[in-house]
Formats: sequence, C-alpha cells, structure tokens
Amino acid sequence: MKLIVGLGNIGRQYNITRHNIGFMAVDRIIKKYNIDMNQHKFNGNYGEFVLHGEKIIILKPEKYMNLSGEVVRDFVRYYKISIDDIFIIHDDMDLPMGNFKLKYKGSSGGHNGLKNIELHLGTPIYKRMKIGISHNPFIDTKDYVLSKFKPEELEVLDKILNIVPNIVEDFVEMDFNNVMNKYNHK
Repeated sequence: MKLIVGLGNIGRQYNITRHNIGFMAVDRIIKKYNIDMNQHKFNGNYGEFVLHGEKIIILKPEKYMNLSGEVVRDFVRYYKISIDDIFIIHDDMDLPMGNFKLKYKGSSGGHNGLKNIELHLGTPIYKRMKIGISHNPFIDTKDYVLSKFKPEELEVLDKILNIVPNIVEDFVEMDFNNVMNKYNHK
C-alpha cells in the first residue's frame, strides 16, 4: 500500500495559492484515475484506487499546513504504511517557478508542513516532490505563500502538474532512485 499526500490549506480562500500546489497536484491524479474523494478520516479527505496491482491512498490533510503531520501520522499508523511507501507533494520557495525536484530525504527547508510531518513520523527520510513556487524577497513569506498564482504562472505550472500522475505511476512501479534519475534531470 502506498500513501500519496498533497499538502495545502483547507478552504476556498486558499484555492490556487502557492502553498496549495500539493492539493493541485493531487487533483491531477484524482482526475486522471477518476478517484472518488468522498471519504474522511483522521482529519483527512482521501480516496483509494489500485494502480498496477498496488492499493494507493490519495490524501489531502484537512488541517492547516503546519498540522499536516498529525494527519499523515494517523493514516500511517491506521493502515500500517511503511515510511518507504509515502510520497509527499509540496511547494518549495527555493526552486524557481516551473521547476521540481524529487528527493527521498533532507531537511524541511523551513517548510512548516514538512517540519510537522518529520516531527510526527520521527524521520526526515521520506519520498517527496518539491514543486517550485519561486520567492519574492519584497513580500513577507507568509503573505507570499498564501498569494494566488498569476495566470501566466499557472500556465508554467500546468506542465508540471500534468506529469504528476506519471511520476506517481513510476513511484508505484520503480525503485525511487530510478524515478529520481528519470525526472530530476529535466
């Protein structure tokens, strides 16, 4: 069993904001596989499907970003999911808009959602996809990550969001080092 988690903040006011790129990525997976996301447990909205014979849980935590780890922890415990079978998709201000990077370990980089996940999983070693949202040094970080994407930024991000389902397929089928080698050079 695999757990795919998109990080974001709940509420309409956060739709299409930089901090919600994880939710936006998960929405592409939901759309491609026609996943019913009407289940709620442990403060999470989730759906299940089978991909290449593997059960997959797609999760959107329904707590705010800085409490995402509590939701992830509860799903991991309940479903007895190995840390090696978790894939987190989140925003990253250190990457330019339109770039992404796959990693299997590292620090939170100041990302409060990742800090909370690491606290509740007890490790910084888990698979993740960092999607670049750039950074504007003239805007307070909190205001920046909660700001909405401009139409031209959404066009750039659309290319990345369209390949997220392919990355998830490879995550299910391949060794993650091979997945990183396949996508990180682009």
